[in-house]
Amino acid sequence: MTARLATLLVAAATALVSLGAHAQEWPTRPLHMIVGAGPGGGTDIITRIIGQPLSELLGQPVVVENKQGPANLLAAGALVKAAKDGYTSYMINNSHGVVGALYKNLPFDPVNDFTFVSFTGVAGLVLVTRKDFPANNVKELIAAAKAQPGKFNFASVGNGTTQHFSGELFRQLAGVDVKHIPYRSTPAAVTGLLAGEVDFTFELVQPVLGQIRAGELKALAVTSPERYAALPELPTVAESGLPSFQVMSWYGLTLPAGTPEPIVARLNTALHEVLAREDIRAALLKVGATAKTSTPAELRQHVINEIAKWNEVREKAGIEKRE
Repeated sequence: MTARLATLLVAAATALVSLGAHAQEWPTRPLHMIVGAGPGGGTDIITRIIGQPLSELLGQPVVVENKQGPANLLAAGALVKAAKDGYTSYMINNSHGVVGALYKNLPFDPVNDFTFVSFTGVAGLVLVTRKDFPANNVKELIAAAKAQPGKFNFASVGNGTTQHFSGELFRQLAGVDVKHIPYRSTPAAVTGLLAGEVDFTFELVQPVLGQIRAGELKALAVTSPERYAALPELPTVAESGLPSFQVMSWYGLTLPAGTPEPIVARLNTALHEVLAREDIRAALLKVGATAKTSTPAELRQHVINEIAKWNEVREKAGIEKRE
């Protein structure tokens, strides 16, 4: 062994020992969790549900920072510019995959500029129609749309959103001609549906659950691979005639790329412990989400798969990439 090689090996071993010691000490100050939406939204609520027990477990305050901006770009940009020390994280959701497929010149790489920690939860969407719509299930909706091409339309919370791309995926797989009507928010889209301005929409379960139960909206199916606990009588879209249709709203915690692996591992372990608690699982279920954990590699691969999936939908729909 040369003197130079021996020196390099000693330096590497010293760095590993230092890294391990740093991870054991971490955290020694408050943790900041970035959310790309305003207070009260689904991702914000889920982050706060998880943040409190995570704070207790790690012995440091968890501060939720809302950085609201179009397509979560502000929040994601803040994360990738943060120090790689584990003190700043970002709760991504399904829009992260859509953004990766929709934008041409992002100020960050949606995969390689992030260190993925773990899933934190998943939630399905529900296909709902106005209450007087002439269809009571997915097959009847498809039949009605095929019988009168171009007559019916679907709402979303904006161009390029998960709700929009869900409608595009449905249009492609069902082979129907239906028009897209974008709104600016979930309340606006739901109001449009209640008023009869649009015929159907794909929306998160929680914002429309009350109207479904009151009979003001008609639910046809859920988009998840399994039936939803709050609406167990509703079939999935897949079992209703479109076996390859599946859309999930999902949430996962990320850190800046290059964060030391021992810190990632400790945070991953802490999330698994928090999300195994029955009270936390119940709290998430109450707001329409199911607790879910994973390895960092599993979350990373999921993001890659989501980008590829939505990019294919975008191309088939003829939607140009944004700058």
